[in-house]
Amino acid sequence: MTAAPAWMGVERSLTGRRWTAPAADEAEIAAIARAVNAPDALARVLAARGVTAETAPAFLAPRLKDQFPDPSSFSGMDAAAAAIWDAVEAEKGIAVFADYDVDGATSAAQLIRYFRHFGQRLDLYVPDRIAEGYGPSKEAFQTLQARGAQMVITVDCGAAAYAALEAARDLGLTVVVVDHHLMGDENPPAAALVNPNQPGDASGCGHMAAAGVTFVLLAALNREGRRRGLLKDGGEPDLFSLLDLAALGTICDVVPLTGVNRAITAQGLRAMAAWRHAGLRALADVAGVTGEPAAYHAGFLLGPRINAGGRVGRADLGARLLSTDDAAEAAQIAAELDRLNAERRAIEAEVLDAAIGQAERAGADGPVLIAHGPGWHPGVIGVVAGRLKERFGRPALVIGVEAGLGKGSGRSVAGVNLGAAVGAARDEGLLVAGGGHAMAAGLTVEEGKIAALAAFLNDRLKDEYAAADEARSLRLDGALSAAGATPELAQSLAAAGPFGQGNPEPRFGFPAMRAVYAERVGTDHVRFSLEDRSGLRVSGIAFRAAESPLGAALLGGDGAAWHAAGRIKLDEWRGRRKVDLHLEDLAAAP
Repeated sequence: MTAAPAWMGVERSLTGRRWTAPAADEAEIAAIARAVNAPDALARVLAARGVTAETAPAFLAPRLKDQFPDPSSFSGMDAAAAAIWDAVEAEKGIAVFADYDVDGATSAAQLIRYFRHFGQRLDLYVPDRIAEGYGPSKEAFQTLQARGAQMVITVDCGAAAYAALEAARDLGLTVVVVDHHLMGDENPPAAALVNPNQPGDASGCGHMAAAGVTFVLLAALNREGRRRGLLKDGGEPDLFSLLDLAALGTICDVVPLTGVNRAITAQGLRAMAAWRHAGLRALADVAGVTGEPAAYHAGFLLGPRINAGGRVGRADLGARLLSTDDAAEAAQIAAELDRLNAERRAIEAEVLDAAIGQAERAGADGPVLIAHGPGWHPGVIGVVAGRLKERFGRPALVIGVEAGLGKGSGRSVAGVNLGAAVGAARDEGLLVAGGGHAMAAGLTVEEGKIAALAAFLNDRLKDEYAAADEARSLRLDGALSAAGATPELAQSLAAAGPFGQGNPEPRFGFPAMRAVYAERVGTDHVRFSLEDRSGLRVSGIAFRAAESPLGAALLGGDGAAWHAAGRIKLDEWRGRRKVDLHLEDLAAAP
């Protein structure tokens, strides 16, 4: 495949990336603009994402009914719905075992709220990240059985928990697994396994988060309940009232926002705007979210606070917050999560600083950045791995070591399947445990095997990384001038959202700009104004850039000309509307 030509000749920017832009089919762009009455810039963004004039209306207004899969297309879905209703009708105790992240919390909350509609109380168990680790265990199943559970539904975990599920079977527990993580060829011993990534699944929904898979399970439960005559006279739960939870989990698990995920997210964010759930409303209050929420608010303001409970606090706080209808309880939990999130950020900053230093000293020895250190808090290593990936444009794995055992978390770049590589390392005997999906993975490794693990992953992923041009390129949607970066344009571009993995926020290049103002703000951000050759300006901010080459160029004040690249945001404050440029990169301009 021939590489796209470098945009404006930028082969290596200040962040070390090559800038590219999609080849423009001017006739198709014009057709899209006519079909949806869109400005040229929006039409170009749509065309760059493979949208055509015929598909543009549906892309801009995604409807769940057009994208929703047949629940029966998932292997094990009908069996899961039948087993769960069997337990309900037999008046058996049912518990939900959830992962400690947002995807797990939103999945658990959906099930708890669904069955509350029928007066059924589901017990909740979320393992402690440090004391228990990821996924179910024999001890956890014993605890749930002692609390009265006869059935356990695992969400966002369980597909690879062979030993734990064998123990559950021996205990006489019925287990239904709802998961989305990559797994081996052998299914675990469960009454039903719902996982679009299990071998032989024909749903085509392997890109869904567990929260989305759980939402499909609710549709299957409604259908099975109707078949059994249990949902008569308007007794069917309103699934759309739970769509905000499915959207939150989908966004925060960083799965591709395409197809059904896009529809869940778009309609779920609209449902979230009503703030009907006490927990989400309380969380929005402490996070300062006002007005209609966007994917940014879910992913960067709400999600991190829910995650904080599992990272540095009490693991079940997020699921409890999202499940409660008690406003006072919700406010109390939200305040605690906000406090824990501040604590998490302080711990994260220390680990990130050490990990960046280690990565910079190691240099580009292979496609995967691997940093490890004693005592690194397991609750922040995933966030730090994401920061390293963003900074260096490479898959990153961060491992905290304690008593000779390392707990690691990784984040990948488009085109590099880190989860599969970690699974292969596990099969090779390099890991105590490990798994994940294409963009994220977790593992446990003996300290003495970290070097061998690094060599294995770098060798296994070198070809994928070499082929993943996007991992080392900054992809632009086109060029803008300072005059063209208007509030009206920023508002029109929002129609292409929600943005996230698989549907990135539009990014534009600004040719030949000079920094006429720059100052450091906050801890490490840079606020700036850039001026083009006509004297017009665009202002904005470069996040976490003060100590980077990007920040040095802005703050240097030498009058050099730069091509700038970033995303334009609509900033509305006290009735004033303006555009902010969120700067991502600079490259020397002739």
